[in-house]
This record gives sequence, structure tokens and C-alpha cells, in this order.
Amino acid sequence: MRIIGGDLKGRRFNPPTNLQARPTTDMAKESLFNILNNMIDFEETTVLDMFGGTGGISFEFASRGSNNIVTIEKSGINHGFIKKAIAELGVGDKINLIKGDTFKFVNSTGAKFDLIFADPPYDLKELPTIPDLIFEKELLNEEGIFILEHPKEFRFESHPHFMEHRNYGHVNFTFFK
Repeated sequence: MRIIGGDLKGRRFNPPTNLQARPTTDMAKESLFNILNNMIDFEETTVLDMFGGTGGISFEFASRGSNNIVTIEKSGINHGFIKKAIAELGVGDKINLIKGDTFKFVNSTGAKFDLIFADPPYDLKELPTIPDLIFEKELLNEEGIFILEHPKEFRFESHPHFMEHRNYGHVNFTFFK
């Protein structure tokens, strides 16, 4: 895997084969960050990465200048890999990695974020309820953006906070505001 933009562009990190994650494709990441380039100031944006996975999305934000990133990862294997990659990439001052359940974090935190990204396991039974949870818990700052990566069978156009939907092959992003 590689970082596709920013100061760390081109840097590679190699997840172990036993990692329990489905990384966002480079094409989808590049498209997502092209959209975000026109929407946010990375250096001023507080980010929550709800399902850290490989850490790839958090690393992209850090590479583009985001200095306040909270990454939640439940799996011990994934958490260990992300922790190691944070040290190797030198972004420990930008990413606060938390080992734990993202739903417990969301239900107990008093923090607010400018941007929340969620790429849950596609078979996660709570996946369709994640947008409601974000807005019920008021986790977004005013003008904040929530992005959910999900399989094509989920549709969120009728959600009251729906902003737009983008599809890149098998990757779907729905933006909420």
C-alpha cells in the first residue's frame, strides 16, 4: 500500500497478510481526496477515522497536513500494525490511535470533529445506522462532513443529512453534512 498525496506521497507501508481489513483502493482514495481538496483546509480539520483498518485513510490526512486525527481500531493485529506504521512514517504527533470499539467511543466521547470518515466492515450489522448515530451524538462541528464508505446495496439519499453519493467501482462514498 502507498500514500497517494501530500508530504508523504509515494511512501509505502506493507500490512501483514493476517490483517483484518479491506483497504480503500488507490483509485477511490485519490478521487475522495480530490473532492476533499475543494471542500476543506486539511491543516485546520479535526478528523475521526472510525474504523482504522490499515490506517491508510488516517495516513492520507496526516500527509496532507491534518494535525488532529483520532483513529479507532478494535482489532489487536490491525492496531499493532497501525501503531508501527505511525512510528515508521513519523506521524505520531498527528494521529491519536485508540485501541477500542468505535461504538463505545462514539457513545462516550464529548469531542466534535470537522470530518468523520467511516469505512466499516461491509458485513457489519450496524452499518446502516452509523449516519443516524453520528448526528444523534452531535459529533460533527457546524459545517462538518461525515463520509461513509459502503457497499452498493446501501442507499442513503433519503437521509435528512444526505449531501451526495459517489461510486468508484466497488467503492461507494456517501457524504453527509
